[in-house]
Amino acid sequence: MDDTSTHTLLLALVVFLVISGFFSVAETSMMALNRYRLKHLVKTGHRGARLTAQLLARPDRLLGVVLLGNNLINAASAALVTYLTFRFFGESELALSAATLIVTFVILVFSEITPKVIGATYPEKIAFPAAFVLTPLLRLAYPIVWFVNLFVSGLLRLARLKPGMDAQGQKLTLEELRTLVLEGGNFLPQKHRNMLVNLVDLESATVDDIMTPRSQIDAVDIDTSADDLRRQIATSNHTRIPVYEGSIENIVGVLHVRKFLNISESEDFDREHLTRILRAPYFIPMGTPLLTQLQQFQDQQDRMGLVVDEYGELMGLVTLEDIVEEIIGEFTTQSPLSLSGSFARQPDGSIIVEGGTLLRNLNRRFGTEFPLTGPKTLNGLILEHFEDIPEPGTSMKLANQALEIVQIQDRSVKSVRLLPKEAG
Repeated sequence: MDDTSTHTLLLALVVFLVISGFFSVAETSMMALNRYRLKHLVKTGHRGARLTAQLLARPDRLLGVVLLGNNLINAASAALVTYLTFRFFGESELALSAATLIVTFVILVFSEITPKVIGATYPEKIAFPAAFVLTPLLRLAYPIVWFVNLFVSGLLRLARLKPGMDAQGQKLTLEELRTLVLEGGNFLPQKHRNMLVNLVDLESATVDDIMTPRSQIDAVDIDTSADDLRRQIATSNHTRIPVYEGSIENIVGVLHVRKFLNISESEDFDREHLTRILRAPYFIPMGTPLLTQLQQFQDQQDRMGLVVDEYGELMGLVTLEDIVEEIIGEFTTQSPLSLSGSFARQPDGSIIVEGGTLLRNLNRRFGTEFPLTGPKTLNGLILEHFEDIPEPGTSMKLANQALEIVQIQDRSVKSVRLLPKEAG
């Protein structure tokens, strides 16, 4: 064999390895594409994305043409190496074995592993240009691919498998969607990402998790005199106040402060006047998901609801603002009293919090990891832990957070000290 023929065969071997590498990198890059971004690019009219989406719509055909080309090229490479070995070293088993090992190593490194790593790292930069090559190649090789896929389909039917059906019917669970949002950190600002995660969490949270407990509801008695009503409303931080008769269990309506101020200056203002401006109370069953309640507030054109249990007993109060705060965070327009009264930082790094503070709020504000599946407040969690009323000064550790009981009042935990992490 002359030098020209040898060089030609060696060049052909290099070309085979490059083509094999192309099939490998094309296959991996297409399988590694972000399907949601691909759909977005298709909608924007990106031609490469459109061709890629068409190929991925029938993965059996795509894999058929890729693997057909890859295997043919690898087989041709092996045959060419065998031929060159016989030419240079004769029909020696040792030389043939060494050549087989060498070509296997070369194919693995240069035509399989390296291209696939590159394809997985830069899927968009490779998949879209590759689609312009694979699309016409699939049309040319379609009869062969179709014939091969006949046998593949038969084997799958024997195994009672239906490729593509499960993948098309799959839907993202809430946890998967939450993970998708969190992993989009490189594309979304932190604030937007937090809002999206909070929005997803609305489906798993209920009105019980955020409601104001019955004991903390700011309400007025319908039999209260006009002067006392004006005094209570002047010190209230709410625009809507529940009105009860005799007991807070008997809510008769909701008072809109603005309407009250419009008529309260009247000299003959009495209970009848107050009754006329009351809005009928809106009751919400316990356990209602926050996302559902948000939609119901929109349908009812209301902003406040009273949470009742299965026996109709009042358990708490929830407002539209409470749900919105679950999405975007606390409003800066909240009452200074409510902000300062909920917690107080101490010089030693500990934090004094009220026992009635919601566990969700503590987890969000201080990064604690209190469980949310049981009691809703810190007081409830502590009482569940002890199964008794603890004494002031009692220390414990719940969910990796060190706590100390500061004050007990009316058979409940009034205030608790959250100790610094290093102290726990």
